[in-house]
Formats: sequence, C-alpha cells, structure tokens
Amino acid sequence: MKLTFWGAAKTVTGSMHHVEAAGKRFLLDCGLYQGRRAEAFERNRNFPFPVSSIDGVVLSHAHIDHSGNLPTLVRNGYRGPIYTTPATIDLCLAMLADSAFIQEKDIEFCNRRRDYRKKLGRHAEICEPLYTAVDAEATFPLFRSVPLHQDQELAPGVKYRSYEAGHMLGSSSVVMESEGQRLCFSGDVGRHGLPILHDPETPPPDVDYLIMESTYGDRFHAPMQNAADKLADVVNRTARRGGRLIVPAFAVGRTQQLVMILHELMDQNRIPSIPVYVDSPLAVNATEVFRKHPECYDEEARKFLTEGDDPFGFGRLQYVRDVTQSKALNDLRGPFIVLAASGMCEAGRILHHLRNNIGDPRNTVLITGYQAENTLGRKILERHAEVPIFGEPERLRAEVDVLDELSGHADQGELIEWMRPLVPKLKKVFLVHGDPGQGAALSNAIHKEFGIEAVQPSRGESFYLS
Repeated sequence: MKLTFWGAAKTVTGSMHHVEAAGKRFLLDCGLYQGRRAEAFERNRNFPFPVSSIDGVVLSHAHIDHSGNLPTLVRNGYRGPIYTTPATIDLCLAMLADSAFIQEKDIEFCNRRRDYRKKLGRHAEICEPLYTAVDAEATFPLFRSVPLHQDQELAPGVKYRSYEAGHMLGSSSVVMESEGQRLCFSGDVGRHGLPILHDPETPPPDVDYLIMESTYGDRFHAPMQNAADKLADVVNRTARRGGRLIVPAFAVGRTQQLVMILHELMDQNRIPSIPVYVDSPLAVNATEVFRKHPECYDEEARKFLTEGDDPFGFGRLQYVRDVTQSKALNDLRGPFIVLAASGMCEAGRILHHLRNNIGDPRNTVLITGYQAENTLGRKILERHAEVPIFGEPERLRAEVDVLDELSGHADQGELIEWMRPLVPKLKKVFLVHGDPGQGAALSNAIHKEFGIEAVQPSRGESFYLS
C-alpha cells in the first residue's frame, strides 16, 4: 500500500487521503477545504492527481469538510462508486444539493456587490461557484450503500469494513485491507454520551496502520452534562436583556442536538418559552433524515420516540425554509433564538443574521463547534472588534459565548482511549484533521502512553506501508 495525504494535513478541513493498493487507487473522503476564500477555491477546484486515475471513494461521513468536494470530483469526470453508510447517503443527498445552492446564491450576491463596487470605480473580479446543482445531482447515482460491519470489496484483493464512529448520524471509521496490510481510518471520532447518537466503537485490534483525527488533540472537553446548564444560562441571560440568541450551528448533527436540549429545557421550565427558529433549509431536510434513521439513535432519543414525542419538534419551534420568512426574522423583536448554518459562518443564512445582529450588545452569538483558522467563525470566537461579512467590515458589539461541551470530536484523552485496543499490532499513526499544535500535542501523548510513532503528514507527503 502507498498512502498520500492531500487534505486535512496539518489543517482541520478538506479531508482527502489517497490510497494505492493492488494496482488500484482510492480516496478516503473528498471534503471541502475551508479557509481564506481565494486559497480555498483554488485548492478545492484543482485536484493534485488525475481524476481519471481514481477507482473508488470510501466516505467516512457526510460533513462537508469530508464529503463536500465530491461534486467537483464528478464535475472533473469521476464516474466511479462512492461507498458509505445508508444514513450518510441520505444526508449527502441533502447536504451536497444545499452546498451547491448556497454557492450559487452567495456568488450571485457577491457579483451584485461587485457591480456596485465597479460603479464606484473600485476594482472587482467576477466570482464563480465551485460547482452547481447539476454537478451535485450527477454525484447522487454514484453512491453505494454499505451498512456498518459488512465487508465490501473495492477491487480484487482490496476490501473494507466500517464501524460506528459516534460523530454524526451515519458516521463511520473504516478498515481497509490489502496485500496483507490493514489500514484504519478513524474518520471523525465522536464522544460517549453525545445526544441522539450511539457511542463510538473501536475496530478490532488487528490494525497495522492508523490514520486518526486530531481536531482536539491538545485539550480536554468539559463534562457533557454541563451542556444543558450552560445553554440554559446563555438563553436566560440573553432573554433578560430582550436580545436575540444567534447560533451558528452545523445543520446536520449540532442543530438536532441543540433542538433536543432546548426541548427538554423548556419542558422542565428551566428557560422561558421563547420562539426558536431553525433557519436553514438543509437543517430542515437533515432533520427529516434523522427521523428516517432511528436505528442510529441512542437510548435517550429512542425514549422520546417510544413515549410518542418528537425529539425534533415542540410548540415554540419553527423550521424556516422560505427566504422571505428568513428575512422577516430581522423585523421581529426579541427575545428569540435563531439556529442557522453554516457552523463556521462561511456561507448561508447565518451570514445575514450576523450582519443584522452582531452590532447590538443585547444580542449573543453562541459558538457551538470547532472554528477553523481564517474562518469568520474563528474571528468572532476571538472577538475581533470588526469582522468581515460579505466583504464589508462589521462592528462586533454582541456578546460572544462558547458551548463546546457538545463537540462531536473526541478530545485528547478520549482519542487515546479509543485507539488503545489497536495498540498491540499498530506500527505507526498518521495524525490528520488538526492544526499543527493540536497534532503535536496528541503525538506526544501517544508516544508517552504507548511508545508508538505518531506523525503529522504534510500535504502531498507519501508513505509506503509494509
């Protein structure tokens, strides 16, 4: 086997790992790189290998930084299979269509502003989308459903099996086997006790090499049980000011978890019964996928169902699809809560809500997930005095708070425990999906605990596995 890292190498987004085995070539994930706009566009548009050389894709889960560049692959001529779990396929049908739609709409908006700047005599280049809805639709027939724990042949002499990763609905870790070698790709490892989801499982302990995420490799999360208390405190504090709680939330996973917790808090009278708006067509569609796959639920979520209640619906909750309804939220008086994608504030309706609300100190922006370097979400998290929205500076006067207890990524200690059963046969660990500091901290922890070499590959770096 030969392994080359083309994405999520010393950075968090853009997961894409190239495996050569038995004369065939495969991709583990094909995700969007997120960061500075121009750099991200060029990296996502231009693949560092001939697309025609790829024989298959194995997809760990549906998050856009793992699946979001599949339509670009197809736009460049790929027509091979994309193997993944049933729930991941259903989520990708919604997420890739939404990604294409958002790109097209954001490009329209940017080009309107470009025309305005040209009238003022300013230089402005025309923008174009990375891919379109047509490209997303051409991707859908290529998906192949492979349930967890089922062997799937990729080519003669190459097979894989997937295991529950506990990160999001349908997420998986995969073990690829060829030429007497077994390579495990962790995907994104979740946490024990996350709302809705099953806990992560470690593959069987006969793995030779491990590609493992390191997003939170340098820290330890607050206990999961603190999440509801902290969310209640933020809601109550903002409501007392008459303000709006603006929550950039990943449409798939984080939104459904927050909705379920808000449901419970209102039922328990721990927060006021104020309106809650999920303003994301993708989140609405994804919630329908969640309803379709109760086999992915943990005991608490199944309890909602057995008692005849809907985990993702309650009296004060409204799902917003129509753009006119979305715009109307700006004219409402607080207090109320808006959950909108994207989670890193890089696209979609959350940009409009931020532009209309971050200048008011009565309001709160609640960050609920990891914010990659150079994203708008990271700038808000770091509380910059001004942040750029649609290319224009906006004053940040709203309160900024963080709810990282719901992180879907395992922390350093949880990653160490997840990999522990694999250690007896493990030869080397490749750390991906993390910034350099996070990977270095996890590498040191792995060497100290197990005495195993853990390296952070650079983009384009190759390794021969033997």
